Amino acid sequence: MATVSRRARLADVHELATGMPFVSRVDGPGGNAVYQVGGKSFVFFRNPRPDAFDPETGERYTDVIVIWVPSESDKLALVQDPDSPFFTTPHFNGHLSVLVRGSRIGELGKQELAEVIQDAWLSRASRKRAADWLAANTVVE
Repeated sequence: MATVSRRARLADVHELATGMPFVSRVDGPGGNAVYQVGGKSFVFFRNPRPDAFDPETGERYTDVIVIWVPSESDKLALVQDPDSPFFTTPHFNGHLSVLVRGSRIGELGKQELAEVIQDAWLSRASRKRAADWLAANTVVE
């Protein structure tokens, strides 16, 4: 019987990102958390921008998190379901990342969030670091 993952929490994003090896956290221009491996961002909390806004009020979302993905097909798999908390905007066309609002992170299980963050780290880490991590960890598919 499969183990049921609890709902993800915003704190899990920070915990999971910092739990990957060789990660550093830097502060973005608004003091927002940016998680990097080898100087490359793989998860970051974005400042409000004009491309991500509430369609009813026009107010910019203040809780958008950018998460890298390994490929365009991975991105499409995450954003094509309208009920998914993952989304993108025209600003991110051609960029291997998805967006998710912090206020919707609880729609994901912690295990699902862990897999997305692990994939983000793997997509940005050096080949050697990624290979070493994969060799030492069982990745749940």
